[in-house]
Amino acid sequence: MPAELREHAGRHYAIQFHYALPDDAWAVELSEAVPAPAAWAENPSAVRHLPGAAFLVALAPDEDPDLEPTVHVHSHDEHVIPYAIMRWFTEQVAEQVERCRIAFGQDGREAVQ
Repeated sequence: MPAELREHAGRHYAIQFHYALPDDAWAVELSEAVPAPAAWAENPSAVRHLPGAAFLVALAPDEDPDLEPTVHVHSHDEHVIPYAIMRWFTEQVAEQVERCRIAFGQDGREAVQ
């Protein structure tokens, strides 16, 4: 799935969504974006940045309505996350949680409030 990219104060950030099969949950990952390979510069439609290693991962369960969404910190280094980027990330997480809860309702299961 393609990443969503955002620039803030000269730094680039990425959010990726993917299904985390071992967790039976959708993962929403926040990372600092890294420059794309130099060879891609020749293609004007190529992306200029790619997601880096995720340092925040939110899991939105979609198999068990009794499980709560969680946020995991994956970092050995300190990361300063600007408020605007943190807000963007949490909005994306909230939207994913809502999609999972709607899916519970469509399956006849009751969603966690």
